[in-house]
Amino acid sequence: MKRLTIMFFILLPLSVIYAHENIYVHHLKSNMIPIYEVSPQEVDSFSDMFLQGIFYGRLRMNSFGFRWDTEVEGKRKNHAIAAVGGSLIYKSAYFHGFAVTAGLYTSQVKGSLDRHKASLYKAGKDAFSRYDLLTEGERGMTSLAEGYLEYKHYKSSLKVGRQLFESFLTKSNDTKMIPNAFEGFTLSSKTLPHTHLKMGYFTKQKLRDHSTFHHMLAYGDDPNDPYAQYSQNDDSNMHRGLKQSELQALGIDDRLMVFEVENKSVNHLTFHANYTAVPKLLSYMMLQADYKVDVGDWSVIPSFRYMKQFDDGAGVIGGANRKMLSGGYKNPTSLDSTLYAARVDVQKDTFKLRFGYTDVLDEGDIIAPWRGFPTGGFTRAMGQYNWDANTKSYMLQMDYTFESMPDLQILSRYVVQNFDDNKVGVQADTDVFTLDVAKIFEKKQLYVKTRYAHVMGKSDTIVGNGVHKADSSYDEIRVEMNYLF
Repeated sequence: MKRLTIMFFILLPLSVIYAHENIYVHHLKSNMIPIYEVSPQEVDSFSDMFLQGIFYGRLRMNSFGFRWDTEVEGKRKNHAIAAVGGSLIYKSAYFHGFAVTAGLYTSQVKGSLDRHKASLYKAGKDAFSRYDLLTEGERGMTSLAEGYLEYKHYKSSLKVGRQLFESFLTKSNDTKMIPNAFEGFTLSSKTLPHTHLKMGYFTKQKLRDHSTFHHMLAYGDDPNDPYAQYSQNDDSNMHRGLKQSELQALGIDDRLMVFEVENKSVNHLTFHANYTAVPKLLSYMMLQADYKVDVGDWSVIPSFRYMKQFDDGAGVIGGANRKMLSGGYKNPTSLDSTLYAARVDVQKDTFKLRFGYTDVLDEGDIIAPWRGFPTGGFTRAMGQYNWDANTKSYMLQMDYTFESMPDLQILSRYVVQNFDDNKVGVQADTDVFTLDVAKIFEKKQLYVKTRYAHVMGKSDTIVGNGVHKADSSYDEIRVEMNYLF
């Protein structure tokens, strides 16, 4: 770990010299997906494949402040945490269609909580590894999160190794210090007219708060490791009942398969379809349609999403609730689930207004621990998980870019989240207000963003068995700076 960190800070200044004439733009959207505007080209020799490659550097700082309305001893603690680091990515040129990419990331943190209270961090918890801190005292992490061989031909690309992969349920989700990454192979193709196809097969994942790659859909439970729960997939939306030891005993390898298509053959219509599966556990189908209607200078874009989660064996193993608290569920051993979502965007020039609605039927919880959010783009707000069973959400969102101050953007959301009061394993209702303010400076090289969330939870929700649900009210603020070169 320490050797990798030292290596990163040695190579970083060298990359500035090497890439001086190859500055790129990390077009940072709200979902933080990088787009390289300068890419390596095809060369005629194997040596030039590496000599004409490009380094992409990023210096990054993130700070987080979090305040609960009500602290709870041993469970909730107000805190602050800051992280510095960045990434150094190398992309070789293409030789007969082949190229290699390697990405080294680091995050070094300082927080207000003691080491043994690492599990109490909510804001900023993805800036460090709880497992490394609790087991080794490591307050930072450095990881070779990307390392893959690529073959590109015409409009298709095959990648094998560690990589970022964007699909309906798998995202890099690069809003903290180190993105979410996957290990396996992917195929992306635009050979069919107006169509983008993606396929992926993954054997391992590295969540943002892990320094090493781990299981895709298995919760750590090694009895000889007191911190095993943080060693494998411990994402907030991971099912705690899908334990590593039980899956191994059943001979289940948690591999992830993805097939996704986007088609724009019909004018003004965009159609999305996705199939994702972990064989013998869960599978998913998603259909979505977006249609654009121009009304004078305005555009109106209605969108509809349908998602079905199929229980292929996971429900019997872990139960209908991801926290293993299945009281109040119609079928406590079934993870079959259904999501309906709708939204309408109204936009003109640099202004956009969005009205969103999602409805998760009263079946099992939706399990999606790969940083793609089932309600994303419709009703999900910062830090929220609003796709538990029998949850309805309503959102109003506004986006605006100031014409008088180019590259100054604001995004604000107000979301009403109506959870099921009769389910002990589901949180109490909340209203959520968020505000993002972002500014890009110096020819798009310096990016500064501030995010604020105010969550107003119900404090008087009592389940039928007398359990009093915790009040989820809190305030959170984040400040992020990126310098890209």
